[in-house]
Amino acid sequence: MSLLKRVFLLCCLFLSSVSIASTPLSAPILIQGAMDIETTTLVNALKNKSQTTVGSWTFWQGTINDYPVIISQTEVGIANAAAATTVAIERFKPALIINQGTSGGHDPQLQRGDIVIGKTSFNMGAYKSEFTEKGQGIDPTKWQNFSVTMRLRDQGKLVEHNAFYADQGLINIAQSMASTYKKGKVVTGIIGTADEWNREVDRINWLHSNFNTAVEEMETSSAALVAQAYKVPFIGIRILSNTDLHNQDFDPQTAVDCQQFVLDYTKKIIMTQSKNHI
Repeated sequence: MSLLKRVFLLCCLFLSSVSIASTPLSAPILIQGAMDIETTTLVNALKNKSQTTVGSWTFWQGTINDYPVIISQTEVGIANAAAATTVAIERFKPALIINQGTSGGHDPQLQRGDIVIGKTSFNMGAYKSEFTEKGQGIDPTKWQNFSVTMRLRDQGKLVEHNAFYADQGLINIAQSMASTYKKGKVVTGIIGTADEWNREVDRINWLHSNFNTAVEEMETSSAALVAQAYKVPFIGIRILSNTDLHNQDFDPQTAVDCQQFVLDYTKKIIMTQSKNHI
């Protein structure tokens, strides 16, 4: 039986014993990017493509190496990413989700052009503060990040998530490609998601010190949340497009470089499945 005719078996997201690397695919691979600059290279790589728009979100269906792939332009921000991911899962039933794009650097060991494979992502903008009297001032360093609460309807209970974990099989495949990337380093790290663009170096250092963030961006953890709810394997891949820690401004070429890495990564996933299951 050919790869495309095999029945896709959903694997558990978060470090399950059955990873995507050992699971046959037949449903499409969904690749997400927020902006035109983060999706154009991917869309141009599709064969036999068609375009669908649902609400404010655009999807291109096609093939890469004869395997079905969908490119999703989520638009910018956590609300857009969550909505676009929900639409994509409901409409296209993807086998797995790759969220990718540009990001700002938090780790002083990383430079513009380096790629971070997100072992976890979290809502970096979810804060609570303790009560203080009027006139006592504002101190963001005392704000506390709080967990995301999700209802597990199959178990009838609420569960708190401090972070969302990438599928371990998807991480393993990405790590195996580190030596093939020639524009910088490929590392595994923590992605901080928020509707923020932080350029205060002291704040960036504070976030890295307190949460060990490698990068910040505006979509990954909200897409991961929806993927978790639907039990779809997920991974975030982010390139440093800028880092104020090294006075490196935004470079649009990094968005192209990230997409090219993700294209090679997608082909590796398809090839891995073909070797394992045909």
